[in-house]
Amino acid sequence: QVQLVESGGGLVQAGGSLRLSCAASGRTLNTYGISWFRQAPGKEREFVSGITWTGGNTDYADSVKGRFTISRDNAKNTVSLQMNSLKPEDTAVYYCAARRFLLSTMETRYDFWGQGTQVTVSS
Repeated sequence: QVQLVESGGGLVQAGGSLRLSCAASGRTLNTYGISWFRQAPGKEREFVSGITWTGGNTDYADSVKGRFTISRDNAKNTVSLQMNSLKPEDTAVYYCAARRFLLSTMETRYDFWGQGTQVTVSS
């Protein structure tokens, strides 16, 4: 089992920044990739960014490339998502998710999920 807890969401004006954190606990974390997904009202959940736990390989959705940066701190078992130049369309509930080994942009391939944190960007 892997437990995930997100934090860092909030209300910010367009152009501002937020930093989300995903605290992970459980066994064999070094074999898991961690990704961020988001779900806006009335829309399907979508992949945002992901990072492998040990390899440091990363992936980003085109909509956030150049604005968001994912990183990990293995000593603290934490994955962070630095979000800059936020836009109103970034408003969503952000979830972190874990799956063994490889990253995937498909939410159905993830085994463990956090409870989500709300990000609201005002115009």
